[in-house]
This record gives sequence, structure tokens and C-alpha cells, in this order.
Amino acid sequence: MRLFGLFLKTALLSTPFISSSHAASDQKASIDFQAMQQSIVQIVQANNADKSTTIDNKTSQDSKSAEVAKSLPTIVPPANKQATTSYHQRSNSYATNPDSDPPRYVRQLSDIGIERFKDVNWLDIGLEHRTRYEWRNNDVRRIEGGEDNPIFLRNRAWIGIKNILDPFRFAVEFQDSRVVNNKHAITDQERNEYDLLNAYGELYFKKGLGVDDRNQDRPIRFRVGRMAYETTDRRFIARNEWRNTTNTFEGFRLNLGKEANDWELDLFGMQPVRRLQTKFDEANDHLWFFGAIGTWRKWSDIATIQAYYHGQKQTADPNGFTATNRLDRQIHMPGFRIYGKAGNIVDFDVSYNHQLGFSGPNRVDAHGYTIEVGRTFDHAWKPRLGLFYGYASGDKDPTDNVDNRFDRFFGFARPWSADHYVIYENLKAPKVRFEFAPTQKLGFELGYGAYWLASKTDRMFDILDGNISNTVKDPGFNRDRTGQSGDFAGHAFEGRIRYQPTPRINTILGYTHFTSGEFVKNRISANSCAGGHAHPCVDQRSGDTDFLYFEVLISLL
Repeated sequence: MRLFGLFLKTALLSTPFISSSHAASDQKASIDFQAMQQSIVQIVQANNADKSTTIDNKTSQDSKSAEVAKSLPTIVPPANKQATTSYHQRSNSYATNPDSDPPRYVRQLSDIGIERFKDVNWLDIGLEHRTRYEWRNNDVRRIEGGEDNPIFLRNRAWIGIKNILDPFRFAVEFQDSRVVNNKHAITDQERNEYDLLNAYGELYFKKGLGVDDRNQDRPIRFRVGRMAYETTDRRFIARNEWRNTTNTFEGFRLNLGKEANDWELDLFGMQPVRRLQTKFDEANDHLWFFGAIGTWRKWSDIATIQAYYHGQKQTADPNGFTATNRLDRQIHMPGFRIYGKAGNIVDFDVSYNHQLGFSGPNRVDAHGYTIEVGRTFDHAWKPRLGLFYGYASGDKDPTDNVDNRFDRFFGFARPWSADHYVIYENLKAPKVRFEFAPTQKLGFELGYGAYWLASKTDRMFDILDGNISNTVKDPGFNRDRTGQSGDFAGHAFEGRIRYQPTPRINTILGYTHFTSGEFVKNRISANSCAGGHAHPCVDQRSGDTDFLYFEVLISLL
């Protein structure tokens, strides 16, 4: 994998967008934004020129339809044009549908509305920018209280070749992530300058397995290189779209069938990529992530069934940043997920996962499950009421040589807690959510959730600098091994407004108020600076927090 990383670095430095003369040997390469800007201007000018010469109403209408079809996702997803053939059905559960492959901001060159490119369907391109402002008051993720007003900036670009060189295809996705006005130490969750999320080649055999019962191609796809993608319900493999930086892997992926088929098998073996904030990212040579995912869609009008196995094998890294990094570990996780609809009454999404293996000297025995049911009412605003319960075991006894803490692997965090205080580990989380969309462009979400620790002797993941970043040293304040701090973490009210002023611009305004429970209050008091606790210590406060944010996401093509 180090050879592959060296190859990627060489390829990156040789692209026309790189200004190698400004790149130091120990820093990430600098992007020639002037060249990129000139290219974008040329495309826009060509677009305007073509539009000025278009007088045929039918051509104009077709271009508009193509633009809408390839835009950012609308608040209410449009009807699937392939519904008569595709077996795939989206889940109605909250935030569990994986991003498309390639991602949603990517379009065929033929679809960007420029007449001269109308037949170029073999080139995928995409440019995306996101800015998010956050206001956090007494954020309990930090040992320091007060206000923080960070601004997160993220830019992405995609280029991919398909069809014309079949069976060979390839794609490259670039990302630059930064944060400004942040008063805390910057971690790899906020910054990752000038790097690659995807850089892979693949062999794609369109009818490698013939066709399915609806005469759809059943392809074989073998992909090798760097990959960032999402699958199943995103709880174990996700790009982590909310976070300013993105999960990615180096390795291989073999797909038999595709999303539209009645069945599909996904096999993978990968090493997660270490996000090095100002250097070119490298694969983690001490950790392999592997597995198989089978999806059955024959009965998808009622239920889609996914059965899978995920595994991790880690060799101890003597220079690892965390204690866990310095252990030999092996985790095996069989699991399943079933989602669908019971007529027009309710929708459902259920999953269960069990983890076995070892972590250092301890045996691993953990499990987790999720249950969500919802009802979408027959009204023009498409109101939906959803009830959710998630459980993930925590370590019951720190002295019994059995590790019961459930591992989320590389899954997303945000839907568990909008302010990122809890994730899919050591958790009991009931939630209720109501959402509605008065128009195709405007949507509202309201939610309430409460959080308990499954084991009061285990940790609450991301509070009091207890995160697993490779920057901030964990002081251990987020766990009470005696269990005397209690198990109620707190409860939160969440609200969000989404508005899409144009097909290529999405905006989000959100707010969360978290009211701390006994566990958070007791952990603050136990390590309070006011109580004379040794440095580092926690600013004394109630534990209640406010989180307000505004985000703008722009697709530039």
C-alpha cells in the first residue's frame, strides 16, 4: 500500500492542476486555482454562447429537464423514472440512504447544458463547494467552555472516464478541507488540505452475469485503488458527509450485479487512509477492513434484505496515538438489515449486528441493533412521523477481560446526535422525528432524542476531549470506571430547515439544544478546574449546550 500511496502522490503532482513549484517535500502539493478558474470560466462562457444561439423551444426544454435531473437532491425526492424496471427501493428511515456512486454532484459532460458537449456521455465531471458557519456555546466535546464560531470550507472536484475505454474505467476525486476562526486545536476531522478521496481504476463488464428478470444488465465490476463510498445504511461504511473531512480507503472492491438488479454481492478488502492534515494521506498499514454484503431485492416492494459480514484485523502500532492503536485486535461482525413498507400504513428499517474476536488481552463480545418505524401521511406536504430506537453495548466490567464495547467501524455519526456527542457505541437512544415539505424546495425537520449509556462503567464517546482524533490527547474524562457518575447522558431538541433556491444550491439552517444528564454533569464536576483538578481540567459549567449552524452547498456544474 505504501507503493500505491507513492504512485498516487506522483500522479497528483503530475496533473495540470498542480503547481509543483510551490510544494515543499514535506507538505501537500498546492493547487493552481488560477488554472482551474480559467477552465471554469471557459465552460461558463461556452455555456452562455450556446444558450444565446439556441432558438428551438424543444431543445431548450430538454436542456432544462437534463439540468433538473442531474441537480442536487431536492427536499422531496422525485419519482424514480426507472421504477418500472429497477428493483431498488429507497428506505424511508432517516439519513440511511447511501450517496450515489459517483457522488450526487457529479454529472455527465453531456448533461451540463452545453450544446457542443451533448454527445460526450463517457466523461463524468463535478465541482462542489460547501461553507458552513457554526456557533457553539459551552460545547461539551471540549474541556474548555465558552463560545466558538468556526467556519468550515470544503471543495471537491471529480473526473471520471467510462464507456469509451470499456472494460477499463477510472476516476479521481479531489478534496480540500479547511477551518478558520476555530479557537480549539485543529484536528483531522476539520482539516485535510489538498488530497484525494478517490483514485481508482476498474474493470467493468456490463453484462458479465447476463441480465435479470427485467432484462437489466447484471454487471461485474472490479475496482482497485483509493475509494470513498457508502453502503447499506451507512452505519459501518460511510463518507461521513456532515464532517468536514471524509473517510476513504485503499484496496479492492468486487461487485456482482448492481443497485437496480434483484440481487447484488459486494466483496471488499481495504486499509483505511490516515488523514494527514498538511501532508499527502497514507494508508494505515496496521489495519485491514474486509467483508461481504449481499442484497436481495426480489421482494423490494415489501422488503429489501441485506445480510453481511464485516471484519477488522489490526496489528499493534507501537507508535499509535491512542491506546487502542497499540493493541493487536481482531473483530468479526455478522449482521443483517431489513427495510421496506407494510402497505401504505408504515415503513420500517431494522438491523442487528454481533461482534466477536479479541482486543489485546480481552475477548470481544458486543452487539448493536436499530429499529425505526414511520408513517408518511396522505397530504400534499408529505408529513412523516418517525420513531427510532438504537442500542449499542458498552463495556460492562473494565476488569473482566471481556470487551463489550460495540465498534461502529467507519460509519457516520451525525444522525445519532446532531451535535456529535454520541455515536453508535455504549448507547441507548430513543428518538422521535417529524418532517414535512410544503414545497419541492422547502423542508422542515423537528426531532427529540434522549441518551443513556448502555453501561455506566464505559465511556460517552465524544465529550471532554475524549474523541479519537490523532491530534488531541484523550485525558480520560469521558469515562467513570466505577459507574458512580450514573448512566443518563442527557436529551436534545433538534430543528432543521432546508431550502433549495436553485437546482444547484442547497442551504440548511439548524439548531440543537442539549440538556445534560447526570453522567455529563458529574464528569464535569469530577474534573473541574474550580475543584483544583490537575491540568488539564474542565471549565465548570452546567453541561447544557447550544448549537446553531448555517450551511450552503453549491454544485458548480
